[in-house]
Amino acid sequence: MIRRTKIVATLGPASSDPKVLERMINAGVDVVRINFSHGTREEHIEHAELARSLARSAGHVVGVLADLQGPKIRIGKFEHGKVTLKAGDKFVLDAECELGNQEKVGLDYKELPNDVGTGVTLMLDDGRIVLGVSQVKGHQVHCVVEQGGVLSNNKGINRKGGGLSAPALTSKDMEDIKTAAALKADYLAVSFPRSGEDMRWARDLMREAGGKSLLMAKIERSEAILALDDILQASDAIMVARGDLAVEVGDAVVPALQKRMIRTARASNKLVVTATQMMESMITSPIPTRAEVSDVANAVLDGTDAVMLSAESATGEYPVEAVEAMARVCLEAEKEFLASQEQRRIQGGLPDTIEEAIARATMYTASSLKIRAIAALTQSGRTVLLMSRRNSDVPIFALSPQEDTRRKMTLFRGVYPIKFGGGSNDPEVILDLAENELLKRGAVRNGDLIIMTIGEPVGKAGGTNTMKIVKVGEHRKA
Repeated sequence: MIRRTKIVATLGPASSDPKVLERMINAGVDVVRINFSHGTREEHIEHAELARSLARSAGHVVGVLADLQGPKIRIGKFEHGKVTLKAGDKFVLDAECELGNQEKVGLDYKELPNDVGTGVTLMLDDGRIVLGVSQVKGHQVHCVVEQGGVLSNNKGINRKGGGLSAPALTSKDMEDIKTAAALKADYLAVSFPRSGEDMRWARDLMREAGGKSLLMAKIERSEAILALDDILQASDAIMVARGDLAVEVGDAVVPALQKRMIRTARASNKLVVTATQMMESMITSPIPTRAEVSDVANAVLDGTDAVMLSAESATGEYPVEAVEAMARVCLEAEKEFLASQEQRRIQGGLPDTIEEAIARATMYTASSLKIRAIAALTQSGRTVLLMSRRNSDVPIFALSPQEDTRRKMTLFRGVYPIKFGGGSNDPEVILDLAENELLKRGAVRNGDLIIMTIGEPVGKAGGTNTMKIVKVGEHRKA
């Protein structure tokens, strides 16, 4: 069985050794992620070329995902590297502080005092530290510790419920887009987009740099959930980035959002990657936890296009084993997914025959385009019956030489039986004659779009296998 769900692996110190990366590719890596939060332009280009070269040598193809850092919404550094905060402590986030201590710390994101006010909740270090804003004084945000712990250098800041105004693309990101174009990245991931406009901005910059990357929006802000349709329209793919998203919206909300995002992306014909802590324990363990196995499997069952490894493959002790474990889980989950699809097919959820597939395609097209009529050439009436099961205001003209078939079809909702002999075994001639029949009856006019279905070889009952969209009168102009 061939695995259908793709595996994205982040490159880093653990996977920089060519021998390790080669083993990872052979174990099942489909796309390598280059994290632009770390490393130089030269290193990024070198890593992309190495991955592609190793893949070619192994007879594989790998894609390259360039992942932009996005705005650094982080605290600064402490004089002694870290402090321990306790619930009830007063603590200040100071945009002008250089080195922090037990009472305060600086900010990489200098605009924070403008983005918050009394009563706002700030989540630091992925929600491990929770601060309630008591007041804002100039460049200082005064807080009370609601949930304490150890706070160390450069930890991230999220505002509960969202609302930080940092732009999706920084000056560093704009330069990194040029690097992504230079290394011919297949995908460009944009961090923290709030709207489709952020994605359109990134696409313009990529095209100006001469790149052809497909754009992937990382959904990690609460605002992005509200703007999901707009973001999807402006993107080629989305990433369910569960880390920052969980901090902003609450961890209990994320599983349902993940399902919704996967469903919405697929309905929009966009790609979707599920990411963050999928095999987190494998940073230090050669086997995943049962919860992690279930997490990956559920993403596969939901229909995600890909699952992603982050620190597991970038800095972990078992990067190859993490890929192997993920591939194993995907394959087993896909067996169940295919079994459920088969069950749906048996129960009528999916087309059971070629006739039903043609019938559904016909009715879907009729409801999507401005179709004036459907001309169904039929011997048994089976395909026409299947068409009539789908609600539509488009009339179905059932053209048949069989009298008993025409009679049976008198009870079919939305179906209008017509005696039609054809007079030829040439499908194209028959379709022309059927078009003339509808014209003669006044059912259509020149310029109308109609759908025609027919079976080949002509005259075989139960053999409808062709759907054709025709503009009435067009063939006579040729």
